Amino acid sequence: KSEGEVARCKQLICDPSYIPDRVQKAGQVIRIICILSHPIKNTNDANSCQIIIPQNQVNRKSEPEKEVEPALELLEPIDQKFVAISDLYEPIDDGSESQVFCSCSYDATTHFETTCNDIKDIYKRMAGSAFDFENMKRKQNDVFGEADQ
Repeated sequence: KSEGEVARCKQLICDPSYIPDRVQKAGQVIRIICILSHPIKNTNDANSCQIIIPQNQVNRKSEPEKEVEPALELLEPIDQKFVAISDLYEPIDDGSESQVFCSCSYDATTHFETTCNDIKDIYKRMAGSAFDFENMKRKQNDVFGEADQ
């Protein structure tokens, strides 16, 4: 409902923030933005880089700020840092009965692999079968006039 108007639909896709009563906490993610006035050591003075420290190397114990200390030590000295700890949520049902299909919260993966898998899962729950990527390739070729392979 918005400005007195009610929207209706047969199926709804949303993220956890829209239906807090239909999700459960699945974990937390910590994100830190650090402002530096120097290049990061051992990166050949790269302007940009990504440092990944596997969780099993930091002895995770659900203390997010302590867990990232090894990464922060690699960046020292840090001029300024901004820390955000967010809860991650997942749906408590598959949406088949209510027709409300909820995604999971965005997690800490850097290449959106889990998000892509979540989207494919939502499609399967909504349509009843997995998305046929091969069929889509054929249709795309038809649309762009490419010859069938």
